[in-house]
Amino acid sequence: MKTKPLFIVMSAPSGCGKSTLIDMLLQEYHDIVYSISCTTREPRGEEEDGLDYHFLAKERFEQLINENAFLEYAKVHDNYYGTLKAPIVEVLAEGNSMILDIDVQGAAKVRDYVRSLPNTDPLKIGYVDIFINPPSLEELRERLEHRGTDSRAVIEKRLHNAEGEMSRAGEYMFQVTNDDLAICYKRLCDLIDALSGRM
Repeated sequence: MKTKPLFIVMSAPSGCGKSTLIDMLLQEYHDIVYSISCTTREPRGEEEDGLDYHFLAKERFEQLINENAFLEYAKVHDNYYGTLKAPIVEVLAEGNSMILDIDVQGAAKVRDYVRSLPNTDPLKIGYVDIFINPPSLEELRERLEHRGTDSRAVIEKRLHNAEGEMSRAGEYMFQVTNDDLAICYKRLCDLIDALSGRM
């Protein structure tokens, strides 16, 4: 069955279960490829080049910026992070879909870039952005505290950021609330199935 290749951009506040949802999608949909970002920071722990990130030297990253190779990039704490255009174009050309896990600022840059493309461009044709909402900020606080991985100060910062991110959820084409993981995943699948013509 021929499906339409999608370019899926997904954002969510920290602790909303976005990584879990993306992992579930990748396990079920073998035609969805995960977009690996580039960074100039050093690998942490078990991270592998080409699997977690493409780890690049600063000079190489800046060379790619000059070549307009990035869909979006940003400098965070003296390190660059960015999404290369070419791998997404290649994946869509093969008839597969690409999923991008990105924050609201990055998503806004991608959205602006896609808007500037001609209507015949595969990136524009398949573009869809989805924001994952927590049921409420209180629920998000409970989840973050329950994880037990962050200090109180970090949790407060994450919640403050979440509020700002949620205020921009209206910029996205679709919003899905993760009140229950299984239900939220089903909503995501229904959305992807409908948009890619699987229905």
